[in-house]
Amino acid sequence: MAKAFNWSYSKLKNFRTCPYKYEQVDILKKYKETSEQLAWGSKVHAALEAALKHGTPLPAQMQPWQKWVTMVKRLPGQLLVEQKYALMRDFQPCEYFSPAVWYRARGDAVVVDGERAAALDWKTGRQKHDSVQLMLLATCVFAYHPEVKKIKATFVWLPDDCTTSDDYTPDDIAKAWKNGLLDEVAELEQAAQTQHYPKRPSGLCVNFCQVLDCEFLGKGTPR
Repeated sequence: MAKAFNWSYSKLKNFRTCPYKYEQVDILKKYKETSEQLAWGSKVHAALEAALKHGTPLPAQMQPWQKWVTMVKRLPGQLLVEQKYALMRDFQPCEYFSPAVWYRARGDAVVVDGERAAALDWKTGRQKHDSVQLMLLATCVFAYHPEVKKIKATFVWLPDDCTTSDDYTPDDIAKAWKNGLLDEVAELEQAAQTQHYPKRPSGLCVNFCQVLDCEFLGKGTPR
């Protein structure tokens, strides 16, 4: 029996970049996406999680980011750290590994205070604001906390010591889903059903691909 379709923001992002790489890395697991930046990002997330959950001091090289830990802890409301979210097709919550799961996400730091919530995502790379990622996180928070009427979803750009944010209401979320995202997810699901993952060469093939059996590796084609 074919595995039920489910997705995440990272899977959709990788599919957008190159369906073939997505198949080789995310589906077939033939290659592992690794880099110094990814390893560093994992360390940072783990350190911030420990600091928020247990008060563990940040490593010396991360001490400048203690201000963000302090800021989050001072926010009124219920703090959720590295919170797992899972939604069914009808946008209702379900268990993370439920057979009915359609979408999965994690919230680095979410604070729910009555009808308001703050959702933060730690970023260790260069600034590239993606409202879709924030909208998906807000979708999950609204689903799990139906009492919430407004969410401020924020990227915390740690190297640049700044933030970028989007504000959402349930109506904003409904409009955003209808504005092309459902079509993109349908394309991802269609690829899963047909097992058709075409190559999409770009400048990223030159230095940022792990798929060794592709003729565009190290070459690529600028878009």
